[in-house]
Amino acid sequence: MGSTLIRNIGFLVQAFENTPSLCKGKAMNMLNVRENAWVLIENGKILDFGTMDTCPENAGSIIDATGKAVLPTWCDPHTHIVFHGSREQEFVYKLQNMTYEEIAKNGGGILNSAKKLQSASEDELFVAAEARVREMIAFGTGAIEIKSGYGLTFEDEIKMLRVIKRLKEEMPVTIKATLLGAHALPIEFRENRDEFVRIVTEQMIPYAADNGLADYFDVFCDKGFFTVEETDKMLTAADKYGLKSKIHANELDFSGGIQVGVKHNALSVDHLEFTGDDEINTLLKSNTIPTLLPSTAFYLNLHFPPARRMIDAGLPIALATDYNPGSSPSGNMSFILSLACLKMKMLPNEVLNAATINAAFAMEVQNTHGAIVKGQPANVSITQKIPSLAYLPYRFGSNLIEQVILNKA
Repeated sequence: MGSTLIRNIGFLVQAFENTPSLCKGKAMNMLNVRENAWVLIENGKILDFGTMDTCPENAGSIIDATGKAVLPTWCDPHTHIVFHGSREQEFVYKLQNMTYEEIAKNGGGILNSAKKLQSASEDELFVAAEARVREMIAFGTGAIEIKSGYGLTFEDEIKMLRVIKRLKEEMPVTIKATLLGAHALPIEFRENRDEFVRIVTEQMIPYAADNGLADYFDVFCDKGFFTVEETDKMLTAADKYGLKSKIHANELDFSGGIQVGVKHNALSVDHLEFTGDDEINTLLKSNTIPTLLPSTAFYLNLHFPPARRMIDAGLPIALATDYNPGSSPSGNMSFILSLACLKMKMLPNEVLNAATINAAFAMEVQNTHGAIVKGQPANVSITQKIPSLAYLPYRFGSNLIEQVILNKA
């Protein structure tokens, strides 16, 4: 693969000798930055870095990054990018003041996507998802968690997981797969919820685990979806088969999802629009990472998660796009940074840590992504010329990523 020297770097971000720790509380506003710097990549790995007074003279190829930032590729630890078709009609319904729950009760929402996906072949799903992954790479993303959840039958959930496995094998990004068998209750089980929970616990989870199709397991534990008791039962089954949990929680109400996620040592609890003192205190006593999805609150006109309170209390925060066809139809992580600043009052350093180091921890890729570390794979982005790092979230809607280098592991 040879060597590549990136030199004259305006801002070298998150460059460390060793894998950094999760950023919590006040530490979220502490960003590792070197100005007028260089990075040397050899055979796909970070060999060395420093300031320009120590820069090597030669390399196989040289990239001049004068006035530009070099930073780790974004990590996106919550997406639903395997889906078929779109849901723009629901966008119109939202403009006509229909709520998320009203749309779902009328056969829209997740059930709409499930109906579309069930009619699609694996090849159709792969081709569409591949295009979304490539779009996300162009935005600077180098690691993606992808959930199932639009199948809602055993056969279709497994179909989705097979598509995700193929994406893992063929895409240049690192991908983690999550079985979200309990994303919504199919209409035919509305009078027999226990039977659907049984299918998830006794069929989906064992098959996905035994066949290496899932890294994690997820439940939508919230108002109008699955109860704490149902979630607890499903997470217990996932624990038995060695699948760690990543929970949809407290998007629509104080659901108890955060507490049941922590009870099962969930890797992350995600959404969290409804988070109070009890939930914050529960998270402070755990290793579970709060993952916030500001574009979902933006798109659905929900109030935003209390990120400022959570950080001030000492918690870590990770950010993700929630890229999906119904409530966040975008994989632009740069826009997520802008929303987090504008709507959740996070500071530029905080959102950069949340989308790199902390997001990497939220999908367990911190030893290959989220930082520029000697000896680790070079998964880095180079921006256009920028006057400061705060310029990245300041220029909302713009893609300031000029080049992406991916040497995933």
